[in-house]
Amino acid sequence: MRKRLAESAQAFSATARNRSLLRAQLAFGAAWTAEWAFTVALGVVAFRDGGATAVGVVAFVRMAPSAFLAPLGTALADRLPRDQVLLWSCLIRAVATAAAALVLAAGASMAIVYTLAMLATAAFTVFRPAHSALLPVLCTTPLQLTSANVVRGLLDSLSTLVGPLAAALVLGVGSPAAVFAATAALSLGSGILLLGLSYEAPPRGGLQPLRRIARETLEGFRALAVYRDAGLLIGLALAQTLTRGFLNVFLVVLALELLRTGEPGVGVLTAAVGAGAVAGSLGASMLVSGRRLAAVVGGGVALWGLPLALSGALPYEPTVLAFMCVIGIGNALLDIGVFTLVPRLVPETLLARVFGALESLAALSVAIGSLVTPFAIELLGIRGALAVLGLLAPVVVALAWRRLGAIDASIAHRDREIEVLSKVAMFRPLPMPAIDMLALDVGHARFAAGQEVFHQGDHGDRFYVIEDGDADVIGDGRLIRTIGPGDGFGEIALLHDTVRTTTVRARTPLQLYTLDRRHFVSAVSGYQTSAREADTLMRERLTTFDPRGKETPR
Repeated sequence: MRKRLAESAQAFSATARNRSLLRAQLAFGAAWTAEWAFTVALGVVAFRDGGATAVGVVAFVRMAPSAFLAPLGTALADRLPRDQVLLWSCLIRAVATAAAALVLAAGASMAIVYTLAMLATAAFTVFRPAHSALLPVLCTTPLQLTSANVVRGLLDSLSTLVGPLAAALVLGVGSPAAVFAATAALSLGSGILLLGLSYEAPPRGGLQPLRRIARETLEGFRALAVYRDAGLLIGLALAQTLTRGFLNVFLVVLALELLRTGEPGVGVLTAAVGAGAVAGSLGASMLVSGRRLAAVVGGGVALWGLPLALSGALPYEPTVLAFMCVIGIGNALLDIGVFTLVPRLVPETLLARVFGALESLAALSVAIGSLVTPFAIELLGIRGALAVLGLLAPVVVALAWRRLGAIDASIAHRDREIEVLSKVAMFRPLPMPAIDMLALDVGHARFAAGQEVFHQGDHGDRFYVIEDGDADVIGDGRLIRTIGPGDGFGEIALLHDTVRTTTVRARTPLQLYTLDRRHFVSAVSGYQTSAREADTLMRERLTTFDPRGKETPR
C-alpha cells in the first residue's frame, strides 16, 4: 500500500513540476466544470419549456451537429499547434454562452438560446480530443502519460462534482441565465491558461492544401478500422456515451417525476455522479503503474450501465444517489484507460483525428441516447426503461472481455522494451509518443559470447541497445571500452552515413534490441533535444577513439 501511495503521489507531482502540463490540466478542469454546469442549466430550461420530451430533443439538437464538426476541428489540430486550436475552442464557447445568457435573461426566443447552445457545444467538442492529443507530447514516458491522465481524470471528476453543484446553488437563488454567464467566464479563463504553452512539437510534413481537409478528416475514422485495438476501446467508450445520453434524460426525470426532489435535485443527482468520479479518480491513482488498463476500461463501461438498471429496481433517493456515485467511479476508470491506451495504439500524427472521430461518434451516440430515452419511458415506464437501457453497456463489455486481456498483455510487453530504450541518453528527451513508436518498431537479436555484432568498416544499417549481457567495443584491434545493459551503439554510421568506426563483440551472451536506420534517424533527428544529445555523444566517442583510414562522412 505504501508503494501504491508513493506512485499516486508521483502522478500528481509530475504534473506540478511541469508548468506547461499543469496549465493545460487546469484549463481542462475549468472547461469541463463549465460544461457540466451548462448541461444542468440547459436541461432545466428545456424541461420548463416542454417537459421530458423537450429535454431529449434539445440534447439531440445540441449534440448532433458536433458529430460532424468535431472531426473537422480535430483535423485542424493535426495540422496546427494543438494549443492554438484549444484556445480558439474556448474563445468561441465563451462568446456563445455569454450571448445565450443575455438572450435568456432578456426573455427572447428560446430558439436563439438553443442555437447558441448548439454553437457552444460544437466549439467545445473539439476541446477534449485536441487536449488528449496534446497531452502525450508533454510527457516523456508511458508512466508519465498514465500519471497525467490520472490527474486529468481527477480534474474531470472534480468538475463533474463542482459544476452541477454550482449550477444547483445558482438555480436555487438565481436563474439559468446566471449559470450560462458563469460558464462563459470559466471558458474564457480556460483559454487564458492555454496562452504560451512551452513544448517541443513532433515533426510535421509540409502543410497540405486546405482542399485535402475532408480526406484528412475521414482518416480519423479509417484509423479505427486499421488499428483494431484502438477501435475496440473506442467502441466500448461509445457504449458509455450512449448510456450517458440515456442518463441525460433520466437525471431530469428521476429528480422531477420519480424522486420529486425539484429542479435543484437535477443538480444534486448530477453532482453525485461527480462525487463518485472523484472517489474513482483517487482510487484510480493507485493504477498509475498502467497495468491492465484495458480491463479497467471494460470495468468502467460496465459501471455506467449496471447502476442505471438497478435505479429502476430500487427507486429511492439514498440508493439512487449511491448508484449515481458508482456511475461516476466508472467514468473515472474509463477515461484514464481510454486516454492512456489509445495514444499508444495509433500514430501520433493521427491522434487528434482519432480522438475527433471518438468525439464525433460520442456526440452522435449521446444525441441518439437522449432522443430514444423519452420513447423508451413512454413504452416501458421510467423503471422499465432504466432496467432495459442500463443493461446494454455491461453486455457489450462481456463480449469484448477476452480481447481486452490481449491488449493488456501487448502493452505490458512494450513497456518492458520502453524501459530499456529509455536508458539510452539520446532517447530520454523524446516525448512519449516518439519512444512508444520506437518500441513498436524494435527488433530482437541474440549473439553468443565471442561473436561480432558488426565489424569495423562494415556498412551500418541498424542501431542496437543492450537488453542483457556485455560487449566489447574494439577499434583498430584494441579494446576501447566495455558496454552493458541499457547502452546503445551503432549511431555514428547511421547519423553520419559512413561505415562502422569500431568492432562490437559479445563478451557474454548478448540480447539486443535493434532499430533500422529509417526509424532511428527519424526519431533522433526529428527532435532538437534528442539530436543535441546524439551529437554530444558522437563527439565524445570520436574524441575517445578516432579510427585510422576512416571514410569521410557523406
